[in-house]
Amino acid sequence: MWILIRINFNFLFGIKEILFCLIIEFNLFLQTKYRFMNQYEAVFILNPVLSEDQIKEAVKKFETFLNDKGAKFVNKENWGLKKLAYPIQNKKSGFYHLFEFTVDPSIIGPLEVEFRRDERVMRYLTVKLDKFAIEWAKKRVKKIKSKIKS
Repeated sequence: MWILIRINFNFLFGIKEILFCLIIEFNLFLQTKYRFMNQYEAVFILNPVLSEDQIKEAVKKFETFLNDKGAKFVNKENWGLKKLAYPIQNKKSGFYHLFEFTVDPSIIGPLEVEFRRDERVMRYLTVKLDKFAIEWAKKRVKKIKSKIKS
């Protein structure tokens, strides 16, 4: 049937139109087969009242969510308990966590819904990294790793 359609196009249209149709079909194929992946950075603050196990469970929940959606982690950091600039939910501190990952842009919406639904998360921020931010993040990770080795 595919060949018949092409033959009919050949009679109806010229060579330029056939090539144009093939290019459009190929672009649609690439868009559905190979989704474009962006690099993101997500920082979230967990409630300071949580125990160590509850914190690990919450972080693991978001890790598995992203892994299930096809994300590839670039970097994960636990910044620990930090004082907040202003009180959030009557709390003056929180446990900070950072994820750097590459994922399809359509996954960011559901990830933020998961952040909103989880009562343990006090605040979150997800940012798409441009090429300059990616380079800066790589330098930051190298600097941190060199400090650990020293």
